[in-house]
Amino acid sequence: MIKKTLYFGNPAYLSLRLGQLVLKLPEVEKSNMTGKMKADLERTIPIEDIGIVVLDHKQITITQGLISALLDNTTAVVICNEKRMPSGLLLPLEGNTIQNERFRNQIEISIPQKKQIWQQTIIAKIKNQAYCLQKNTAKSFAPLHVLAKNVRSGDPDNCEAQAAAYYWKNVFEDHPNFTRNKEGTPPNNLLNYGYAILRAVIARALVGSGLLPVYGIHHHNRYNAYCLADDIMEPYRPFIDDLVITLCRQYEIGENLTTDIKREMLCIPTIDVRINGKRSPLMIAASQTTASLAKCFNGESKNVVYPEFP
Repeated sequence: MIKKTLYFGNPAYLSLRLGQLVLKLPEVEKSNMTGKMKADLERTIPIEDIGIVVLDHKQITITQGLISALLDNTTAVVICNEKRMPSGLLLPLEGNTIQNERFRNQIEISIPQKKQIWQQTIIAKIKNQAYCLQKNTAKSFAPLHVLAKNVRSGDPDNCEAQAAAYYWKNVFEDHPNFTRNKEGTPPNNLLNYGYAILRAVIARALVGSGLLPVYGIHHHNRYNAYCLADDIMEPYRPFIDDLVITLCRQYEIGENLTTDIKREMLCIPTIDVRINGKRSPLMIAASQTTASLAKCFNGESKNVVYPEFP
């Protein structure tokens, strides 16, 4: 079942009632309407149907009971800052019945195993970058396939960076001077927004598989609480790039992202990918990837399953 992604970009009261998220509008609550009229304007959504919640307004009130229920359901809660860009992520501390065992397996994995997993991760990422380039431009994607074949255990030759340099130089044909930089000009802001939603999807899947998002196989920033999510989302990034390219051709992307554009980005969990030879929504694929990673950590498998473009 595909969980819903909910976006709240206006003032709202969010609470819990009988296992349902209850949405009330402040202007309705403060009006002179009768109780029945107010009740008719409420909207309720079953907690079990929700996968991600994005809170994108300073005047949103959410109850502790609702937060607790969302986390019990392994729902990722994304919080946006004053610039209305994702800045925080809430996840449950427990998401799997054998979590303690999986934590130990993850922490005790050997360095050679980490390097092999990272090699698979970078190969999958570069191959997906090649397909994204092929799909959206007339540029040659052959250099990326060459780099993918040359990735060694641990990527000591930094093929990832070489691929990125070529990829970002060519993938945005409509923005010939584009440079990928988190603080750079649009559509960097749209990429940042998409990656934040993707990160929430991957982090949620990791917790659901009983893994520790903070303990990465490659990323080790001491200030990053989601190093493993940043590792595992790498092969998924080109799917976001593909979506951003499409939106850039439909909308004018300014410094401030419009609500309509943000709504378009909420389709990320349902993006169609191919994994294990079958089509699947991205959110389901993420769970398959993290489940396969858990098997690598406990010695059941040597291969992480990553998605490809359909």
